Amino acid sequence: MIVFPNCKINLGLNVVAKRSDGYHDLETVFYPLPLHDVLEIVPASDLSVSFQSTGLPIPGDPGENLCLKAFRLMENEFHIPPVKIHLHKIIPMGAGLGGGSSDGTFTLKLLNDLFSLGLDDERLYDFARQLGSDCSFFITNRPVFASGKGDRFLPVNIDLSGCRIVLVVPSFHVNTASAFAGITPAVPVRSVRNISEVPVEEWRDFLINDFEKSVFEIFPGIGEIKKRLYDSGAVYASMTGSGSAVFGLFSADSEICDEYPGCAVWQIPGSRFQVPMSIPPVVTA
Repeated sequence: MIVFPNCKINLGLNVVAKRSDGYHDLETVFYPLPLHDVLEIVPASDLSVSFQSTGLPIPGDPGENLCLKAFRLMENEFHIPPVKIHLHKIIPMGAGLGGGSSDGTFTLKLLNDLFSLGLDDERLYDFARQLGSDCSFFITNRPVFASGKGDRFLPVNIDLSGCRIVLVVPSFHVNTASAFAGITPAVPVRSVRNISEVPVEEWRDFLINDFEKSVFEIFPGIGEIKKRLYDSGAVYASMTGSGSAVFGLFSADSEICDEYPGCAVWQIPGSRFQVPMSIPPVVTA
């Protein structure tokens, strides 16, 4: 079976408090984007679990990949047989796009279907939360207001189908711990939960990513990307997560011709997000 894990962007991101468990309480809106990895899982004929990746190289120990962690969670609970996992990586890593979280969560969903486990969304949420704070977002893949560690959700009425989304990803990563080190938690004057009440044209002064200040000081090139998106006509631009990816929202009929040397660039035409049933087209600049 083959599925297509997608990425997300953050619309606003406020760090509101330091928790006693070492984590931080956040407020943000997660919005899914149709930029996908490709994940295939089939039963293993040799009775041993294997993981293979192609596409973008994945740093670190392959044995710690979230796809394998997801399999082990399900194996421990349901004693499912071994599988072969092949992940073709397209979503850049360390960019604040949640690609790894999506891969792990789609593994849970695929195993649920492959072995007819009959798990509903609530049970899948429970497993996804064990993988990572934002993993459970990808269970239903709908825009949500996220709070807590990024794992408590409320629905929001956000539709960017009238926008062309330009996603610019530098070739370097931002260390999340370093990004948090530059943050002073504070409750925002206006919660991002109210995003649906504000026209997109007013988001520039309303939706703030708290990580931008410290990250732009360390990586001024990321701040320059945001500025260039505005100079090109974006009605809103922001870094997503703790970086390094930056996105701009343009009118749907905009023609984006600017270049960003050393960066990967995707132009995503305005459309309602749907999880694809076949390999999706990716429009690159």
